[in-house]
This record gives sequence, structure tokens and C-alpha cells, in this order.
Amino acid sequence: MLKIKNNLKIAHFALLMSLLNFLFFHFPFFAYVFNNVDYKSLNGIILIASLVILMIIANAFAFYLILYLLRKVGKFLLVLFFIINSIAVYFVNTYSVIIDESMIGNVFNTNYEESSSFFSFKLVLYIILFGIIPSIFIIRTKIISVPPKKFLITSSLTLLFIVAMAFANASNWLWIDKNSKRLGGLAMPWSYSVNTSLFYIHQYQKNRKEIQLPDATIKDNRKSVVVLVIGESARSQNFSLYGYGRDTNPLLSKTPNVFHFEASSCATYTTAGVKCILEHEDTGDLYEILPNYLYRNNVEVIWRTSNWGEPPVHIKNYQKRDDLKANCQGEGCNYDEVLLAGLKDQIEASKKDKILVVLHTSTSHGPTYSKKYPLQFETFKPVCNSVELGNCSQQELINAYDNTIVYTDYLLHSVIEDLKQLKDYQSTMLFVSDHGESLGEKNLYMHGLPKGIAPKEQYEIPFIVWVDGSRQLKPNTTLSQNHVFHSVLNFLGIESPVYKEEMNIYK
Repeated sequence: MLKIKNNLKIAHFALLMSLLNFLFFHFPFFAYVFNNVDYKSLNGIILIASLVILMIIANAFAFYLILYLLRKVGKFLLVLFFIINSIAVYFVNTYSVIIDESMIGNVFNTNYEESSSFFSFKLVLYIILFGIIPSIFIIRTKIISVPPKKFLITSSLTLLFIVAMAFANASNWLWIDKNSKRLGGLAMPWSYSVNTSLFYIHQYQKNRKEIQLPDATIKDNRKSVVVLVIGESARSQNFSLYGYGRDTNPLLSKTPNVFHFEASSCATYTTAGVKCILEHEDTGDLYEILPNYLYRNNVEVIWRTSNWGEPPVHIKNYQKRDDLKANCQGEGCNYDEVLLAGLKDQIEASKKDKILVVLHTSTSHGPTYSKKYPLQFETFKPVCNSVELGNCSQQELINAYDNTIVYTDYLLHSVIEDLKQLKDYQSTMLFVSDHGESLGEKNLYMHGLPKGIAPKEQYEIPFIVWVDGSRQLKPNTTLSQNHVFHSVLNFLGIESPVYKEEMNIYK
């Protein structure tokens, strides 16, 4: 019987770990390379061979340094790498995600309910086969170290070889640079290691202090209310209002004074998309967002959410789904209808003339689309019930997703009906999604790709407006998420130095 040695020299062990890391976790990396180079040409063959050699040698070099300099902690890090790699490559293979900085942000901002929806037997299998079993071998193996002189010689020669290989491929640097985001997001374990560091560095820089906007002034005492509904993963092409072949908007399509506009999201993930909806312009800085700004300037602000990922909200009336369930009755309380429970009464109870209501929904968030709506809204059948979206037919997936749009239609219509009953108020509703969604097109699922390479399904979003008879809309054709901030200020009669008339949708 073949017996694997449990005593290995540190260099041999590092090389073995690199080979296993290569075999287990880099199929998506090289699948992307093969699909984007001419692998039959001499240059393509050289590039692929060089990347294979560099991947193995560079990882072996990194593991060698870790094991020598950190000793037992180094083994712990390798165990951690293999377990996290197994989880990461599962999501890469199953949902075609890229582990870049924005995806790391999604991971850290995901709540338990959402993360648990991804659990599957296949995920457990990945963790056991590619994570736990190699980890047992790592823990049991005794590593034979080397004298400092030999360590320095081996390290220097390896580093020299890596540099020489890099310069030998100088003609391919442009291709590598062009595809660096995609390649970097598929290289394990550095995709999540480097991008986690970058995420926290950038978060620290952004959140050091919210940049306060100049004070605003309320121009009049006319009672006005704006309901801003922030959609989740809603793409415009599946709304019949935008010409979709299926009737996914049976109620809104028959509602007077409902208008829709072409729009694109600033990004393809929730945290950046919501931030863009709430800020006065798309910047890399954390400026005071709309609810905080209006609340500080004496506007009643109500935030109700079944979701996550918004910038810090500093208001009094911030209510999560569990808070709202206490005063909600019926099956709809288990879905986004809970956001509407008692809303009209809460608006009427306000002692202020100007009111902003933000409803942050989660209706179309995957992968469990079929669990996002009550059974009576299952208009299109059969539906995908698996968290492994690739196991469903695309039609089943689209059916489940379209049902979430039918439910969204019902929710928005319900908001409008509530606003119609507020006779003392001038009222409007805006529905804007944080980003779009891929449903198997080009073998991509959900969202989160860098916008520069993301398909249109992930950033073409609905921008739907209802307004009562008190106002009309400008003849806009295409809007951005940043139009929300300035339009809300205009409708509520708020004067501000940051207000831009060209970004306002109301006449």
C-alpha cells in the first residue's frame, strides 16, 4: 500500500501545497485564460505555460516564506487557506462570481438569513474534499526546516526565477494588465486575502468621518411626502413596463400617473448601489446621505428595511423587519409586505410637514427567488427551488425571478394606494433598484461583477415614478441613481447649495 510520507523538507512541502492548491482551486482561473487567448498560437502556448509555472512557483515561494518565518502559525494559515479556498471556488464554479474587493464587501455585509440561503450539500462536499482532507494532511505532516543560509539561497534563487519569468513575458504584460481584475479575483488564496485587506483599508478611509453637506432650508409649509422604494436585484428588462413580453406589471401598467425611465446603476452590488441612490453625486467619498441630511434639517424621515448594505443611517425612525412584524398580521408579514404595515398611520401621525419614507426591499435577491413572494404570486411555473442555480433550467430560473417582479408590482401599487388616501399631502413614489441581476446569460448568475466587465443585465435597472396630480415630470428619457437625491429635495421644497436643477425629474 502506498504510504504518504509524513516527514517532508520545508521546500518540498511548500511545493506540494502549491501543486495541490493549483489542482484543486485554479480551474476557473485557467478556464478564463483559455477562453481569452489564442491557445493554438505560439504566443498563447507560451503565455499559458508561463502562467502555470508562475502560479505554482510563486505560490510555493509564498508558502515557503510563511512556513519558515511563522512556523506553526504558518501551518494554521495553510489550513485556513485550503478551507476558505474550497468555499471560494464553490461560489466561483456555481455562481461565476469573481472574488474582488466589491465581492469581499458583499460577503462582510451579508446577514445570516441571506448567507444561509446559499447552503447546499455540494458546498459541504467542496469543504470536505478540498478543505478538510488536505488540512488533516497539513496538520499531521512534520516539516523539516533548513538553516538560515539555505533558506536565503533558496528564497533568492526562487525570487530571481519569478522575476526572470515575468520579464520573459513582457510582451504579454498588456494582456495581463487588461485582465488583471478578473485574473486577480480567481487566483487562490490571494483573491480574497489581498482584496480583504484592500476592503478594510478603503473602508477605514471612507468611514473616518461622514462629510457633512451645507445646511438646507425648508421653503414652505405645504404637506409633502416622498416614498422612496429601493429595489433589490431588479433588472428593467423583466418589467413589462419596459417592454418585456410577459405581464409582470399587471397593476402598475393600469395605474394612472406611473412613469418609467431608462436607468443604469453606479455599480453591480448592494452597498455601492444603495450609496449611489442616497448621495448627491457619485464620488468615492462618504458624503452625508439623503436620509441623514434631511433628518438633520428638520424633515421627518422613516426608514423601513428587510435588507442590509446601506451606508450608516443616523435617524430616529429606523425600523427593521423584526421591529415591523410585531404590528403586522397575515402571511404577507413574512415577506416585504411587512414594510407597509401601519405605514399610512405612521405618516399621518407625523407632526412635520415634510416627510421622506425609505423602504429598502429584498424581493428579488437570489439565489432563493422562489422564497421571496407569497404562493399566490407564483404566476409563472415551474420555478427553480435550488440554491445551485446552474442545476435549474434557465426557464425555471426566469419563472421564479419573474414572480418576484410580479410581487414587486403589487408592493409598489400598494404604496401608491396608501399615498392616494393621504388627501392632505402632496405625494410621490420613486422606485429605483440598487443593481440588476444575471439569470444564466453567458453562464453568469446573480450580480457583483466589476461594472467594467459586467453584462447589461447587472446594471440596467428600473426607475419608476408615480406622482399625484399636484406635479408633472420633465420629459426625461435616461436617468441615473443620483437623480433621486435632487428630485426628493425639489418635491419636498428643500433649498440646498448642493441642489442641481438638471438632476431633478419634476417640473
